[in-house]
Amino acid sequence: MKMGQQLRKVALLGDYPPRQCGIATFTSDLRTALGHHDPEMQFPVVAVNDKFQGYSYAPEVRFEINAPDIENYQRAADFLNLADVDILCVQHEFGIYGGQAGSHLLALLRKVRMPVVTTLHTILRDPDDEQRKVFCEILGLSGRVVVMSETGACFLDEIYGATDKVDIIPHGIPDSPFVDPNFYKDNFGVEGRPVLLTFGLLSPNKGIEHVIEALPRICEKFPDVVYIVLGATHPNIIREQGETYRLSLERIAKSRGVARNVIFHNRYVSVAELKEFIGAADIYITPYMNEAQITSGTLAYCFGMGKAVVSTPYWHAKDLLSCERGRLVPFGSSEEIADNVIDLLSDEIKRHAMRKNAYRMGREMIWSNVAHLYISSFEHARRGYTSSRRPNTALGLDYGKQANLPPWRFDHLVNMTDTIGMFQHATFTIPDFSHGYCTDDNARALILMVLLKELGEEFEQMPRLMSSYASFIGNAFNNDNGRFVNFMSFSREWLEEKGSEDSHARAIWALGTCVGRSKDRAMRAWAARLLELALPAVGRFRSPRAMAMAVIGLHEYLRTLSGDRLANTLRESLSMKLLKMLTENSRDDWFWIEDIVSYDNAKIPHALISTGRWTSNSEMLEAGLKSLRWLVSNQTAPTGHFAPIGSSGFWERGSEPARFDQQPVEAQATINACAEAYGNTGDEFWLLEARKAFDWFLGCNELGLSLYDASTGGCHDGLHIDRVNQNEGAESTLSFLLSLAEMHALRSAVISFESEKE
Repeated sequence: MKMGQQLRKVALLGDYPPRQCGIATFTSDLRTALGHHDPEMQFPVVAVNDKFQGYSYAPEVRFEINAPDIENYQRAADFLNLADVDILCVQHEFGIYGGQAGSHLLALLRKVRMPVVTTLHTILRDPDDEQRKVFCEILGLSGRVVVMSETGACFLDEIYGATDKVDIIPHGIPDSPFVDPNFYKDNFGVEGRPVLLTFGLLSPNKGIEHVIEALPRICEKFPDVVYIVLGATHPNIIREQGETYRLSLERIAKSRGVARNVIFHNRYVSVAELKEFIGAADIYITPYMNEAQITSGTLAYCFGMGKAVVSTPYWHAKDLLSCERGRLVPFGSSEEIADNVIDLLSDEIKRHAMRKNAYRMGREMIWSNVAHLYISSFEHARRGYTSSRRPNTALGLDYGKQANLPPWRFDHLVNMTDTIGMFQHATFTIPDFSHGYCTDDNARALILMVLLKELGEEFEQMPRLMSSYASFIGNAFNNDNGRFVNFMSFSREWLEEKGSEDSHARAIWALGTCVGRSKDRAMRAWAARLLELALPAVGRFRSPRAMAMAVIGLHEYLRTLSGDRLANTLRESLSMKLLKMLTENSRDDWFWIEDIVSYDNAKIPHALISTGRWTSNSEMLEAGLKSLRWLVSNQTAPTGHFAPIGSSGFWERGSEPARFDQQPVEAQATINACAEAYGNTGDEFWLLEARKAFDWFLGCNELGLSLYDASTGGCHDGLHIDRVNQNEGAESTLSFLLSLAEMHALRSAVISFESEKE
């Protein structure tokens, strides 16, 4: 776009109605306000879907993004570039976009060729490493960033060092007259009664139970008081818990004898109807349970319409309600809520003075003024924009081409699974019943299911398969000795009392992955409970590979439950044992943990790298990286392709490494470890090594033969000296599919995070 041109087209990116959430409403309201400000401008919408089937959108939605699919973000960027958009206005909150900490958004922002103005609906005061990394990238890629309060601007300055591109624009509100609440009360059959109101999507962090707990005292003074709770339960809560929270509120009201004083309106209302509900309220209450809310659309609406407000002191409330514009009460204090509501209902002069103070300030927040401020921000971003940015190219690997990775096929996986679990072996592609099942393979299969859901790669049989794998692992746990059994016959009989340390550790890895990555609350609860029972045995492990796999499983678990002291202590103690073994056994020409390099080798440096990073142990991190570099250098053939240590003899110190039989599990372990190393260092070397190991499956190996069976999605069992093993068993097939999942995740990370070439 040439400088000096008038803005013609502003695209908006975010959630959008009929999706039911605050940001969808905000995006729609902002678009309407901008349209009223300049009817000649165009405002196409790119909507983000939280479900595969999407929504029935209005015509202004020109493009849809399915949140987990990173390629959707790249295609959306292409659409915006081709549509000759002048400005992209992004609504940002971490939960909207796919990828770790919403990193998929970066794939779009790096590729668009127009100025970006990003509205920050959430600013974290204590982000984790990934959240900080993503957030700082977004700040860097945005020409201007919009915050809705002075507190937000201070956070950007103090925490993120962003001061030169910040615009403070309040949350928009409808322009409504300052009216007596009695004007609207007969619309809802509450005429003559004091009305308290809370509205918004219901979820357990809203603290509504504390208002209900306050009602008995309020009713002693004002027996006819009515508390209206307006809003549908949040769709995510509905999916996970149903109406449990709302029903619990109804039970509390009944048990406290105030059921007649509480009215639940379980629906998502239009703005016009919402204005009538707000108009009828004498006092608006936001009893939220967490201070970490930088903006609240519901508070902005009620405050700006001149309501007396009683609120807990979350950040936005503290900004708005100072200077006698509202009342702040401690989190979780029903007593303070009751005291303040009684005081305000008892003193009409005080209550109306508070209302006037809020209404006066609210004139700055009406949508017409907000639209004007956004247009100024857009123009500021345009003036500061340079069109000389080069297109983003991923370093080392061409991740941008769809053909770069094979398509997903699950035929063989489904064929190898029955209602009990996944069979161990196959004769060619036919399941071999005679060898039955094992925990090792069902643990790998459960990990695969969780990773596929995280990637958004779901297929028809997935729920059945996932249930079979989880059930198998649950059934494999022997409560008498606290260990997992490994082998089960086809006749469904366990063949031992306890399995190997390796199989126990793989089960730990699977359970940790369920807790750390699954969105299914029941699955996470099941896995956490079983993991707790299985952890004591891990402290007695002697096998370094079992220790390493347990560490990786604990690392996955601690993604979401980082405060678990037992898990943290166990992860660190196992990793310290591995580090000690590595340090004591290594020499200049042999940087390894044992005197033999055998199987699943890269799991050991993988564990050291992950723990070294997350415990800030630089010695451990460097040792893990050094041992992995030593391993991959010794798994590289003179011609440059991946050549893992063969299982026919392995590699003893002082001897030559076995060249065959090369196993798929070695390629998978190497890819996982290199991805972990890349995530910790950003070093392109690890991308190249991961790709080298993956290409081994596709024929870049000693014999130039593909182990991946493109016709079934299976994988051959190994590479012999003269041929590939024609059988496609569970371990090999899962090794390939897990490797493909890791490569998709790695591709997303590269697209999202890699710096542009100079």
